[in-house]
Amino acid sequence: MPLLEVAKEIALSHQEKWDGSGYPEGLAGEAIPLSARLMAVADVYDALISRRVYKAPMSHEQATEIIVAGRGRHFDPDISDAFVVLEQQFRTISIRFDDQDENLVELDTRVQRAAVGAAG
Repeated sequence: MPLLEVAKEIALSHQEKWDGSGYPEGLAGEAIPLSARLMAVADVYDALISRRVYKAPMSHEQATEIIVAGRGRHFDPDISDAFVVLEQQFRTISIRFDDQDENLVELDTRVQRAAVGAAG
């Protein structure tokens, strides 16, 4: 199935970096599947702007600066350039699907319970 092939590419290769310093296979440049190169930018952007129980979210501007700085090293230069053109759409989508505080409180409670259960 073509959809599963793309999903496999993304899952396997989205941590690869354009300069070959990523993992798991150390792929570089166009050896990284296009689907994974696209997902790498989206994944990093989401990770940077999202609140986690272990970190505060970065601003859209900070995340954009990091993606631009990673052009040609972490990210495919063409995809990084496309991100810059579309960055306001990334911002709009991130606002629309912003994590709700009540969901984060519930998640934090679950993480704390799991930590207590693992320690006990």
